[in-house]
Amino acid sequence: MTVLYLFDIDGTLLDAHGSGRGAFDAVFAEHHGIANASEGIRYGGKTDPAIVEEIFLARMGRAPTAAEHAAFVEAYLPRLRSQLAAQGVRVLEGVVATLELLARLGHVRLGVATGNIRAGADAKLAAAGLHPWFELGGYGCDSPKRAELVATAIERGRARGEVREVVVVGDTIHDIAAARACGATVCAVATGSDSADKLRDADVVFRTMSELPAWHAARFG
Repeated sequence: MTVLYLFDIDGTLLDAHGSGRGAFDAVFAEHHGIANASEGIRYGGKTDPAIVEEIFLARMGRAPTAAEHAAFVEAYLPRLRSQLAAQGVRVLEGVVATLELLARLGHVRLGVATGNIRAGADAKLAAAGLHPWFELGGYGCDSPKRAELVATAIERGRARGEVREVVVVGDTIHDIAAARACGATVCAVATGSDSADKLRDADVVFRTMSELPAWHAARFG
């Protein structure tokens, strides 16, 4: 049976140098005339739809309408791609070597579980050169709730064949909580917004992704 790995993106696989935040702020300034709208709002571990709603509540005192949300997302994507092109993307330590190793193993399937909407996730992975590694995923456009998008990714993985174990890999307490809600094993990596101490409720905490291959070998052989 297959081991299904589901990786978070931002802070786990790559650092997009704030491109998502920059794109969100640009759209809010253009559409609603408020600069630096997401100042003071933490992005780590949250879904794009939840962040949009949080910004609206903080700056407008209300949730966005469905039309406002759709317009926001439509405007966000080209600005995200522009930000990624201008700022570049840094692939985090050990990520490529880990993906290369896992991809060679016949009992492993690779996917993502990310708060990014699908098109945003694809843009970030493509900018980092990581897109070819992943065959499925769960995204912020599947649900604003992280546990639900992880569950969707698991369903998509199981639709492709029997799954022995699901391993969620992320950098925030939100990744841990979502994995637990779905009955998945969780590996935390202290390369993002939450410290190793905050991540202690994971099954294992890595300093960098370079430590994952040895853990995989010890657990699965």
